Amino acid sequence: MGAPILYGSVHILFYRNEEVLLLKRQNTGFMDGKWSVVAGRMDGNEEVVSAAIREAKEEAGVDIDPSEIKVVGVMHRKNTSSEWVDFYLLVNTWRGTITNVEPHKCEELRWFSLRELPNNMIPYIRKAIEREHKQMWFESHGW
Repeated sequence: MGAPILYGSVHILFYRNEEVLLLKRQNTGFMDGKWSVVAGRMDGNEEVVSAAIREAKEEAGVDIDPSEIKVVGVMHRKNTSSEWVDFYLLVNTWRGTITNVEPHKCEELRWFSLRELPNNMIPYIRKAIEREHKQMWFESHGW
């Protein structure tokens, strides 16, 4: 039995009206060319909401008050060489203008209608967006 390899990440679900903010990945070596959300690995010694606030600033250039973030879901995900615990956080309010701060990793940031999501999305991100967010949810993916 090998030692577990477990990472934590945050995925920020920016919503406005009936739209969600997606980013198209590039030059990352993981799911490049596919649509995802503002997200990132937790750095360690970092609380979930704090990690989401940091990622929102690093990738989208906006500030979020901790009181404006709601953890809506958790996913235990397995890929080829590691396991992840992904936290999904809902955000409806932020300060600043959403901007592509990392154009070397993000080809494009765009708002999509929740009823017309693009076909080339990362599958587990689509699953998370399509979930009901009225209560906390949990899902396993890739097992």
